[in-house]
Amino acid sequence: MRLFKGSSGTVGSQMEAAAARYLQRAGLTLLERNYRSSHGEIDLIARESDTVVFVEVRFRRKSQFGGAAASVDSRKQAKLLATASRYLQQHKLDCPCRFDVLAIDGDAQNVQWIKSAFEA
Repeated sequence: MRLFKGSSGTVGSQMEAAAARYLQRAGLTLLERNYRSSHGEIDLIARESDTVVFVEVRFRRKSQFGGAAASVDSRKQAKLLATASRYLQQHKLDCPCRFDVLAIDGDAQNVQWIKSAFEA
């Protein structure tokens, strides 16, 4: 990945697009981007074999406050769990699922893919 410049919204969209490409190169099939419900938003939803993977993409230019991965706190996890539950109900899916974090720090060369970052 390379560093993107622009407003924070633009950078966020660019990072999510880069993260989607990263996951697709790793063999995942992208199902949805920016899925929204009344509970919140999930950046990327993908499939890996028979598992639905809910991915939170986090980017931090500076890691002075713990970095990108550390920013997925218990409140954010609760929102992701509720939103994922809504997605599974809406799509009538009864399959294994996983919650991953794709953390991008600094100059966007430091990508950390945390599989099963937390559980339901």
